[in-house]
Amino acid sequence: MKSIYITIATFFLFFQGLAQSGPQPSPTVTYRNPVIAGDFADPSVIRVGDTYYAAGTSSEWAPAYPIYSSKDLVNWAYIGPVFTALPEWTMGSFWAPELYHRNGIFYVYYTARRKSDQRSFIGVATTRDLRKGFSDQGVLLEWTSEAIDAFVLEDQGKRYITWKAYGLDKGKAIELLGAELSPDGLKVTGKAFTLLTAERGNWEAGGAEGQALFKRGRYFYMLYSGNTCCGANCNYQVGFARAEKLQGPWEKYAGNPVLVGDDTWKCPGHGTVVTTPDNRYFYLHHAYNGTDFTFTGRQGVLSELVWDEKTQWPVFRYGTTTPAQAESPTRVGQKTDGNLAVNFEKPGGDLPWVWDVSLPKPVFNVAGGSFKMQNTVATPIGNFLGFVVKKGTYTFSTTVEPQPDVVQSITLYGDAANALGFGVRQGTLELWQVKEGVRQILKSQSLPTTTAAVHLQLKSRFGQLYDFFWSTEGGKPESLMAMPVSGGYLPRWDRAPRIGLSVSGEKPGYGVVRSIGMQYH
Repeated sequence: MKSIYITIATFFLFFQGLAQSGPQPSPTVTYRNPVIAGDFADPSVIRVGDTYYAAGTSSEWAPAYPIYSSKDLVNWAYIGPVFTALPEWTMGSFWAPELYHRNGIFYVYYTARRKSDQRSFIGVATTRDLRKGFSDQGVLLEWTSEAIDAFVLEDQGKRYITWKAYGLDKGKAIELLGAELSPDGLKVTGKAFTLLTAERGNWEAGGAEGQALFKRGRYFYMLYSGNTCCGANCNYQVGFARAEKLQGPWEKYAGNPVLVGDDTWKCPGHGTVVTTPDNRYFYLHHAYNGTDFTFTGRQGVLSELVWDEKTQWPVFRYGTTTPAQAESPTRVGQKTDGNLAVNFEKPGGDLPWVWDVSLPKPVFNVAGGSFKMQNTVATPIGNFLGFVVKKGTYTFSTTVEPQPDVVQSITLYGDAANALGFGVRQGTLELWQVKEGVRQILKSQSLPTTTAAVHLQLKSRFGQLYDFFWSTEGGKPESLMAMPVSGGYLPRWDRAPRIGLSVSGEKPGYGVVRSIGMQYH
């Protein structure tokens, strides 16, 4: 009988424990920055229904302004560019595209340099389907020497544009200005008014740009960026401001700056704020990775805002620096595979190629199991097609068939006057560089005369040091150089190098490529 009582008591305690403990909380799902890897500066993000869309700066790369989509803010898929063909009035400096959506129409308010006077102004384009690209509506706003960094919002049924002004006007402080737009969003109709003026004696260092505005409660809030945005000497930071009316007066937060750089993520700034369906606030902005720095560019990172209801000011949930890891907006985990493996003998989809906007788009096609690119540009580098580098430590490889009169290379491309390449000329391997427009052969080596195909490989360490390997079909890889080669001269002020393929030579010809691969480590 005693044993029966013990058994009953044991069961009672077991079920009592279950009742007291109740449902166990699910483990927190996290993400790691970046959420959009590689060179993706000045990101703009919007939510339409259950889908987020983001566009970013492409600078001197075509096609202009990459667009990504996501269901959860941490897993993003490239869906194409804003412009497949560049707007007729533009020539470069494709910066800070701002997305906006209303009544089934997508708008992009973008900065570009104008051909006629080489000044940067703001244009506008529209579409009903982001995946089909935008139709350009031309220049929207000219303002003294420069108008950049558009941001558009609505107030009491009216649309307004804001922008950075006077950045190139000597003796005048930089200001953030605003003006009313026409009902269709395609013209500036109102008189300009000042939102903020940059201060020289504080963290702003005379700069204010990359503003993002939104309304919560009785206030309009603004996140804006100050100091130096780009390059090895950057010191970008973010501040808050608020106002009860869009036209002001605007009050800067006494605790500015609210987001600064550290060893993990340097020089954060210039983004936009989006809310989730459960009313969480996220700032998608850019920052340089502390390890790869300028060699991978300003990457898309996500920081969450929370609210101090007593003061009615927002604060960044994880402190004053960009979080390395944080709680995800949804219960969906993050996927991070960015590797690439393409065999041109097998049919596949379009690749996200990029090229120099200052040069004609390279002529290429896939036929007969090979990728073929023509040599048509009489420059030291030749024709180049490349990819955004998502992480500085990687291996890029290709298999090419040597051709007469041309050099086919794996190429790191900074701009039309700065590149580093490892290629094959019929019968010869060549390691070469172009620095400030001057081409130099760093090393050449003869190939076996019977070689039908050569496998080339570049191994990158943090995007700064490069090792080169080669092999013939079925052979073992051989190192070309005893020491790695530095590419320290390649990053440009506002953009990172791209890795890809080039074809060059003194005579017309074409390159023949069997495969390409990208493996991140």
